[in-house]
Amino acid sequence: MPYLYWAPGPQAHPVPKDARTTHSSGQSFEQLRQECLQRGTLFEDADFPASNSSLFYSERPQVPFVWKRPGEIVKNPEFILGGATRTDICQGELGDCWLLAAIASLTLNQKALARVIPQDQSFGPGYAGIFHFQFWQHSEWLDVVIDDRLPTFRDRLVFLHSADHNEFWSPLLEKAYAKLNGSYEALKGGSAIEAMEDFTGGVAETFQMKEAPENFYEILGKALKRGSLLGCFIDTGSAAESEARTPFGLIKGHAYSVTGIDQVNLRGQRIELVRVRNPWGQVEWNGSWSDSSPEWRSVGAAEQKHLCHTALDDGEFWMAFKDFKAHFDKVEICNLTPDALEEDAVHKWEVTVHQGSWVRGSTAGGCRNFLDTFWTNPQIKLSLTEKDEGQEECSFLVALMQKDRRKLKRFGANVLTIGYAIYECPDKDEHLNKDFFRYHASRARSKTFINLREVSDRFKLPPGEYILIPSTFEPHQEADFCLRIFSEKKAITRDMDGNVDIDLPEPPKPTPPDQETEEEQRFRALFEQVAGEDMEVTAEELEYVLNAVLQKKKDIKFKKLSLISCKNIISLMDTSGNGKLEFDEFKVFWDKLKQWINLFLRFDADKSGTISTYELRTALKATGFQLSSHLLQLIVLRYADEELQMDFDDFLNCLVRLENASRVFQALSTKNKEFIHLTINEFIYLTMNI
Repeated sequence: MPYLYWAPGPQAHPVPKDARTTHSSGQSFEQLRQECLQRGTLFEDADFPASNSSLFYSERPQVPFVWKRPGEIVKNPEFILGGATRTDICQGELGDCWLLAAIASLTLNQKALARVIPQDQSFGPGYAGIFHFQFWQHSEWLDVVIDDRLPTFRDRLVFLHSADHNEFWSPLLEKAYAKLNGSYEALKGGSAIEAMEDFTGGVAETFQMKEAPENFYEILGKALKRGSLLGCFIDTGSAAESEARTPFGLIKGHAYSVTGIDQVNLRGQRIELVRVRNPWGQVEWNGSWSDSSPEWRSVGAAEQKHLCHTALDDGEFWMAFKDFKAHFDKVEICNLTPDALEEDAVHKWEVTVHQGSWVRGSTAGGCRNFLDTFWTNPQIKLSLTEKDEGQEECSFLVALMQKDRRKLKRFGANVLTIGYAIYECPDKDEHLNKDFFRYHASRARSKTFINLREVSDRFKLPPGEYILIPSTFEPHQEADFCLRIFSEKKAITRDMDGNVDIDLPEPPKPTPPDQETEEEQRFRALFEQVAGEDMEVTAEELEYVLNAVLQKKKDIKFKKLSLISCKNIISLMDTSGNGKLEFDEFKVFWDKLKQWINLFLRFDADKSGTISTYELRTALKATGFQLSSHLLQLIVLRYADEELQMDFDDFLNCLVRLENASRVFQALSTKNKEFIHLTINEFIYLTMNI
């Protein structure tokens, strides 16, 4: 279930600065370390205990793992030995090659590496069994604290380890990332680009080799020069092919990292080479330019030294660029900023961030294939105001990320199939309805809907106003999302489902007795019979009156109005404050009730006595309530049934509470405008939660 929160609107893209403390104690890494040093104890992390719960959630270890600190495994442990390099990363008994490929790429960018691995820790003075690492998550940097107890079997690390058994930065980094995602098991399977983004806060682009541009070799070179992280892999046709070895020594469905490019002189001809690393730390390419291939015999010793060529089975190898294109299917590039995606000049990009949710029954509308619900998705207005330098269009990049799916694996959540569409915005400054999408095609959209954590694409459109709609492919699927919009020139974004005005008409005056209709005269007789001489009814008496009257109406199907609805009606209409309803007050409400009944019948197309929650936004708008997505989500959670339907009693109760809260807000803000600092949607949201 997504977490419902009030998003603060578009946010500025964060810059790496002090990361947010995440330990449950609220203490920072340094506070926790000093506390341990003062006590003379080694840190034990209760948030990620040394137990099976931190290892797996769907299985038990096949062998008895023993959690040990580095000092219990080797005599002289080192945090980083001779610098953190890509050869420090050797895969263990966990299917997280994608993570290891990202770590190997990270070691090529010293600035990014120092951000992820703070330099204020070691096994020397100040050691207290505590370490910390910093990761980017959904537009903020987090500081993740761990203890240094690591799973072992027969005194050897079970998972990621360094080729030098005295070095421990890489297994500790893997543990911190496992904690971030809930367990080690949560790291099984994935795309290297996911971890690359978590290490940098960057933005990704994926290149299919068959569709790669002609200057792709230059693109790789510029990306590596700018510190971008690069990964590559071979697609699999079926699950059975996963980790199958090709005749050339490459592993299908396996994540590799691209660690360098260069050219070599072979008999007067310049050969373009690419350096690739297998995170297993062994198993290499055996074709042309592999470690022991005959091509190297024609290359001088100085050039071999320049290329750091060795014949070690360390998982790293060179291959000709033409072979690289022929054997690998996909390359992922994570750029620290969108600047690296440009071929030439570096630009300053404007970035805004929107946080949102897809909630079943209100904002989880699915893609355009599902017209009846597509329009209910979150809608974000994008104003492109300035053309690119010397161009007629505006460049921008959209990156849509679904949040926490890996962490939610233990609860059965999968990565959803997501994407987005961009429409030219009409003059209306409001949430677009179903009819708009029935008659208008999108101007742009993500290349595909795909089950990846993030979907990103680059666009060029003329200046103007557009509506961007992020969605899952199927409707009714729930998740939180983070939407980042990068634009070369200043762009203005606004959530169309944010705080909007509520336009409530003044209550009508009661009809004088001599002008009452025949229906109203019958009500008066029934009212007098139930109320007695004072002509006032309690909530229980009102329940009887309304049900007696409504059950005679043949055009509406419902069970009975509840006592709680009648209490809310009295709260709304009771002008005297005595907790009862007078006949004049009742008559005013009856006029309102007839309007609400007609509205309900309009949306109860199948005459089942219920309306779909996806129609609720339109139904409420017809009564004067244009609600934010968060408030709409709360109403659906509170009043809808499991089939996302709302019966008349719940519909009435919802309307009465909304109107009651709105009138209280209007009264308070009229009396003291400085007293109310909330918007009307925020005020109603709070009162609906009470």
